[in-house]
Amino acid sequence: MVKPGSSLRSFWICAAILVVLLFLPPVIPRFYTYILASIFVTSLLAMSLNMVVGYGGLFQFHHAAFYGVGAYTFGLLLTKTHLPMLVAFIAGPIAAALAGLLIGWFCVRLIKLYFAMLQISLGSLLWAIAFRWYSLTGGDDGMHGIPTPSFLFSSTHAYYFILIVFSVCLLLMYLILKSPFGMTLQAIRDNPDRCEAVGVNVRRHQLIGIIIATFFAGVAGVLFVVLEHSVFPDLLFWILSLEVFIMCLLGGWFTFIGPVIGAAIMVSLRTFVGIYTQYWTLILGVLLIFLIFFLPEGIMGFISAKLGSKPVEGIERAVE
Repeated sequence: MVKPGSSLRSFWICAAILVVLLFLPPVIPRFYTYILASIFVTSLLAMSLNMVVGYGGLFQFHHAAFYGVGAYTFGLLLTKTHLPMLVAFIAGPIAAALAGLLIGWFCVRLIKLYFAMLQISLGSLLWAIAFRWYSLTGGDDGMHGIPTPSFLFSSTHAYYFILIVFSVCLLLMYLILKSPFGMTLQAIRDNPDRCEAVGVNVRRHQLIGIIIATFFAGVAGVLFVVLEHSVFPDLLFWILSLEVFIMCLLGGWFTFIGPVIGAAIMVSLRTFVGIYTQYWTLILGVLLIFLIFFLPEGIMGFISAKLGSKPVEGIERAVE
């Protein structure tokens, strides 16, 4: 049961966190500013995945493909054309959403594991194109030194730009998930047969959910290029999709803010553990085993259960 005023309290907590983030760059080393910006980008990608996995109940196992489409579209327009950055910035998410529309149109006709396998196959085609098309994408070398406007050359300015876009996207995703469409999507996740019986077009709602999620994944891809000034085929590879999926699982994939927590932990661990050892994947495997046995509902799901909030659905609901 959500207590009266809890939404207002959450708003003020988020506002306070935003104010702190705005004042951090002048007082912390530039390296930590970069890490925070990377967390924002990865969190946006994880939250876009959570829209279809946690709230939509779809097995979107190759979500990183759309992240890469957005990044490549933005990078190619900046390097191959003379279009202004704003046009390229808008084109990146739109291209990702169009890719989501095309792949999702085929995938929503299947269910559960078959949906996941077809999506992985079609997403891998996008990776293969980026990996092999040397004349356009640079092949396995990728594209480096992508020009961006001079005001983004500064790491501090890039940090603020990414933070603003991330905050706006967060608000938009929250409003979408709290809208009648978002509530219908959650109802489809819980019982698609009953929703179809009362006249809900399940496939259409799922397809729209995929398009929206892939649009935000494309925004994350654009922000990656703003931060790194490069793009490479690994952004479309299934291993990154798996890592993002684990972020949602770690933070709590039936919660709104859980993927942000999971992304922050994963990016921090990958960065600082990588300084001392090259066996990051081993640590990732141990972390995944720990999650499955001790925190199947994720960190935020565990906290919500302890605080007596609305019960968080377990993993069993997703794989029934």
